[in-house]
Amino acid sequence: MVKVKLFANFREAAGEKELDLDATTIKELLNTLVKKFQNLEPLMFKDGRLRDYVHIMVNGKHINNLERLETSLKEDDTVAIFPPVSGG
Repeated sequence: MVKVKLFANFREAAGEKELDLDATTIKELLNTLVKKFQNLEPLMFKDGRLRDYVHIMVNGKHINNLERLETSLKEDDTVAIFPPVSGG
C-alpha cells in the first residue's frame, strides 16, 4: 500500500487527511483517488489533464523531477498532493 497525504482543499474535498491505496504509478493512484472521491476530479483535472498547479511529491521528491505521471510507486512510498501555495 502507498500512503497518500492530501493537503488544503484536496483534503477538504476528500474528507480525508491521509489514506492508503494500492497503485503502481502516480497515474494509477490519481485515477483511483478521483474514482473514490469524485469531488477531487474537477480540482485536480481539466479536460482529462492534470492541472498545472497540482504538486505531487513521492517520498519528498517532486514528480516533475522523476517520471511525472509514470513515476513508479512501491510498497510504503508516501505520496503528498498539494494545491497551489500562496503567501503574503
